[in-house]
Amino acid sequence: MKTWLWIFPLLLAAAVAGADETFPDKGWRDRPNPLADPGAQVGGEIAVYLGQYPRSLNYYLDGSTQSAQVFGALYESLLDMDPLSAEYRPGLAERWTISADKRTFTFQIDPAARWSDGQAVTAQDVRFTYDTIMDPKHLTGAHKVAMERFEAPVVVDERTIRFRARSVHWQNLGAAGGMSILPRHVFHGRDFNKVNFEFPVVSGPYRLGTLTEGIAITLERRPDWWLRGAQRTRGTGNFETIRFRFYAENENAFEAFKKGLIDLYPVYTARQWVNETSGPRFFNNWIVRQQVFNHKPVGFQGFAMNMRRPPFDDLRVRRAMSLLLDREKLNQTMMYSQYFLHRSYYEDLYSLKTPCPNPLTPFDKHKARELLEQAGWLVDPATGWRVKDGRRFVFKFLTRSAGTDKFLAVYAEDLKDAGIELVIDQKDWAAWMKDMDGFNFDMTWAAWGAGIFKDPEGMWSSNEADRLGGSNITGFRNPAVDDLIALQKEIFDVHKRNEIVRKIDQIVFNDYPFVLLWNINYTRLLYWNKFGMPATVLSKFGGEESAYWYWWLDPDAVAVLKDAMANNLAVPPQPAVVAFDDVFSP
Repeated sequence: MKTWLWIFPLLLAAAVAGADETFPDKGWRDRPNPLADPGAQVGGEIAVYLGQYPRSLNYYLDGSTQSAQVFGALYESLLDMDPLSAEYRPGLAERWTISADKRTFTFQIDPAARWSDGQAVTAQDVRFTYDTIMDPKHLTGAHKVAMERFEAPVVVDERTIRFRARSVHWQNLGAAGGMSILPRHVFHGRDFNKVNFEFPVVSGPYRLGTLTEGIAITLERRPDWWLRGAQRTRGTGNFETIRFRFYAENENAFEAFKKGLIDLYPVYTARQWVNETSGPRFFNNWIVRQQVFNHKPVGFQGFAMNMRRPPFDDLRVRRAMSLLLDREKLNQTMMYSQYFLHRSYYEDLYSLKTPCPNPLTPFDKHKARELLEQAGWLVDPATGWRVKDGRRFVFKFLTRSAGTDKFLAVYAEDLKDAGIELVIDQKDWAAWMKDMDGFNFDMTWAAWGAGIFKDPEGMWSSNEADRLGGSNITGFRNPAVDDLIALQKEIFDVHKRNEIVRKIDQIVFNDYPFVLLWNINYTRLLYWNKFGMPATVLSKFGGEESAYWYWWLDPDAVAVLKDAMANNLAVPPQPAVVAFDDVFSP
């Protein structure tokens, strides 16, 4: 199971080591997964909703959630992570050595590691993956950030690969060990930018099954996976088939779920959660409605403004755009007050002991008008629109879902009242991603996940502002932030790094690259009551995707549900609220 999709790694004892250190300790590689249920049964299928159909399943080319979840089941990295401590454990590598100066990382590949065609995973595969990412012709911009920190890795022998970092960075071990390794003998000589949906040879626990373009993708459990039967993988990856279903609109997916075409449905819409989870299927517990609280890092979402071009290259304009969004009204009238309003890009770095100093941005048309006038955007009395240098203030809002229209309609009215015109530019997922990769947008809705360990470089470094396909989509540049990013690179104490990231957060907040929106700090799940699962429901740090790895189809529950539905009977309920810390005991 690949965990790199949702957390960033922690450098272990090498941070203070005075000599080369070799990891892990004996026995670590075969310890059972503490979250997996030993009674989990293998078999059956789980069907899940995974948003819009991706433009590619190649995570190196398309960094979407959709491609990440599929790719992570097909390919593995040199290192894996402990699901409780987030410490490193063996992946494709059985052991690794870190030099005393914390710049050289040597990995020994497990001799049992095999590709699905039977060939051994080798150091040449690792070198090929690095070269593929770093090739200037390849659209792998977001992944180049970490790999640029290294010299080209050296193949020591068939099973040994050595990385030498150009400088010390707390994330270097994770960067080198976290790459999804590709089979050189399959992809060498191919145009990697065209490797999108064909992955005939894999190393992971699943392989690609059927692909129905625009509709569904299935993953098939591999009985010949090289780690099948190992202690550390028992009780995980239990479904014979994982079926990902894709819908252009959330509403269509929800209807499919209620019809039984989808088994697991994470709820991202407050209206559905509050108003549309009633009726016989819910009252009789055929469908479980559950809130899961764990330690999943909290990301952020907002309207990203392209700071590379007018009008959003002006701080006063960006701040005005934030002041013109009535988040309180939207939360109360459209989202049933289910959300907290963002005041930070790193919400989980603050607490009662360390409160966030950023103010909550209010809805203030008067102040917004003042800022717009200061920026030279004056109201034309004849039309009511704001004009500067003969240009009217009109911008396109690039969107990929009609579900956002109701929010944008409210925003557009308040903008219009201030003399600004918002024009919705709706595209499908692939077209949206293409425009985003080339920074061809004025404003768009962007939601970001988060890692346990914060690395601000990809999103906020000036060096990343013009990298096509990168994470710095707003084109953010700030010398003070660049200095802080450089400072935190050589700090291995996570608490000290977090202090620096909080300083970065405050600077970024005051530069308004996003019109910040809202969020929740738990996972809302709906699922048909036919699954077995650990008491925690989800993993410690994961969201709904961890259900694919820890749940199983329970034949007894399937029979009970089938009989109950045929006879209009209730089945035993599941807990409405699950808190990881309350139910997990090591």
